[in-house]
Amino acid sequence: MHNNTGLRGQPVVLVVDDDMAERLLIVETLLENNLAVEEAEDGVEALELFQRFSPDLVLMDVKMPRMDGFTACGEMRKLPGGIDTAIVLVTGLDDIASILRAFDVGATDFMTKPVNWPLLSHRVRYLLRARDAFRNLRQSEQRLSVAQKIAKLGNWDWDFEKDTVYSSNQMCALWGLDPVDGRFSHEMFLQCVHPDDNEAVRATVKNALEEKKPYRLEYKIQLADGSSRIIHEQAEVEYDTNGVPVSMHGTVQDISERKQAEEKIRLLAYYDALTGLPNRQLFSKYVEQALFTARRASSKVALLYVGVDRFKRINDSLGRSAGDQLLQLIATCLADSVRRSDIFGEFVVAKEPGLVLSRLTGDEFSILLTGVFEEESLSNVARRILEMLQKPFSVGGQEMNISCSLGISIYPGETDDAEALLKNADVAMAYAKQSGGNTFKFFARDMNDRAIERLNLEIDLKKALERDEFVLFYQPQIDLHSGKISGVEALIRWQHPERGLIAPLQFISIAEESGLILPIGAWVLNEACRQAYSWQQNGLAPIRMAVNISSYQFRQTGLATIVKQALDNSGLASSLLELELTESAIMQDIDTTIITLTRLKEVGVTLSVDDFGTGYSSMNYLKRFPLDTLKIDRSFVMDITTDPNDAAIITAIIALAESLGLKTIAEGVETQEQLQFMRQHLCDEIQGFFISKPMPADEVERFLVSGMTFC
Repeated sequence: MHNNTGLRGQPVVLVVDDDMAERLLIVETLLENNLAVEEAEDGVEALELFQRFSPDLVLMDVKMPRMDGFTACGEMRKLPGGIDTAIVLVTGLDDIASILRAFDVGATDFMTKPVNWPLLSHRVRYLLRARDAFRNLRQSEQRLSVAQKIAKLGNWDWDFEKDTVYSSNQMCALWGLDPVDGRFSHEMFLQCVHPDDNEAVRATVKNALEEKKPYRLEYKIQLADGSSRIIHEQAEVEYDTNGVPVSMHGTVQDISERKQAEEKIRLLAYYDALTGLPNRQLFSKYVEQALFTARRASSKVALLYVGVDRFKRINDSLGRSAGDQLLQLIATCLADSVRRSDIFGEFVVAKEPGLVLSRLTGDEFSILLTGVFEEESLSNVARRILEMLQKPFSVGGQEMNISCSLGISIYPGETDDAEALLKNADVAMAYAKQSGGNTFKFFARDMNDRAIERLNLEIDLKKALERDEFVLFYQPQIDLHSGKISGVEALIRWQHPERGLIAPLQFISIAEESGLILPIGAWVLNEACRQAYSWQQNGLAPIRMAVNISSYQFRQTGLATIVKQALDNSGLASSLLELELTESAIMQDIDTTIITLTRLKEVGVTLSVDDFGTGYSSMNYLKRFPLDTLKIDRSFVMDITTDPNDAAIITAIIALAESLGLKTIAEGVETQEQLQFMRQHLCDEIQGFFISKPMPADEVERFLVSGMTFC
């Protein structure tokens, strides 16, 4: 064998012939033309050399021992790179059957014997150039096919005369059709178009033919398995010299993923992820559209702004997950109410945007109404919505009762601006909350001024702690058995630099809503303990210091640790600190309450239930709590001399406390008659204006020094 493979990058030709003389003549001719040559004397050896050298061209005799040229050609086509190699089979001049068989087994060309030697080298170079061209074309087709597959892009050509659509493999794949030879009727493709889009696609194609214009459109196709795809198609028509349309060429692309991504982006931009309702951005667009329509039609627009009462407390006590579940249930309830004709049937609702429900933020929802209605109708709607929201919700396997507040703003009215209308409804809702919740309010102009005032107050409140603007006042508590001062209750005041002394009623609710109640409550606890110990250091007899603990403080983690730190920092004995807790705080989660109260008792403090009788304490639970005192609410005390019911309630509370081994203290005692009633019915202690108003620390010190007694 003559081996001259790959010198200086020449094309490699494999010559296969069992006739040595014939083979040598071919080899010498090729070498003279600067071609690298490998030789084999039969098909078996040829296959081995083919795999070793990957020749660019094979010249192979048909008739050979061990393996003939036909078999070797077929096997070569199966080998790596075999599809692009030019294979020329050499046959006899009159052997037509061999020529036909040569093409059947995949030969590129044939050559007859005797070989025309002067033309051989030219024939070989032509075959090599053709091979390169076909290989480049195949590679281009492969790259195009890969690119189309990645892009989910197919192409087609529609021959009008034959009514045949020639389709690429990717086009067939998109439509879920068997490629066969890539030929289909146009109607076959149209039958795959989704029924919702079929008519539009047919009309678009027809219009393109009539108008002689290219087109592009998006539509949905339905596959045999029931699934669907969204397709983007663009095409143009080809005409003959007479302007008659003869064919149409186009591309199709699967844009389903892009559309899904766009839909997700749209949902994120315009819809609330938790409830699926329109968010504030989309709702504002609806409001703007409704106002535009209302101005032209001289009709009305109403916004109902719904907020859950004390939702932060619910979220803090049950956890974020339960809070989210509750919001989803509320959204469903509101959506059901929006759809109920018995609530909204009296409204003449416009087609766009009509009646829209939205979750604006947190626990706040809004309802947009358009049409013709009276204020009384809106009142009825508001009442029915609040009634529906009072029904028990099942959250985490537990039934929960909630209430909501609702604000209403109307166009035409105070404003014709969408954002202002929303703001007004929000302000009205805030006033409904401040009125105790579970009610509704219509917006009035003075509400806005008060809302701005409240906002400014909240801004100042955030700075009050760091500016040391809070002070404590103290109200004495009197032991009715001895007539002496038994303790004081610490009451916070805000010494505002511009507004003067602000009572807690004006800022505590803001502190709760803004989350500032925890740091403020911690400050009160530490300052009260410090002051009580300071009086002792000044030589005064130790007295009990009562500190109010808000429901937010009671539910925070590690309250007992916080209390102990305040005692340790101040030096005050734990027995001299009394924590006043509200009924609503201790009755929310009984098991957790018992744990918290037990830990507080381990610190050594005394525990009192503030405003007792105004809540819904269960006697069964009350006896399980490690309490020390029941504090009778002032609302019962103020009319005890004129209202037998209040007198009976106080008598019952004192008897209950005695049976449970608890002390009683009555707050709000303002007259001698009230004091006498309490002493007569064996109440243990009292506090109120009859004894003293809340005083600054220095006045309390003088009060204590005086040693006053009250008989």
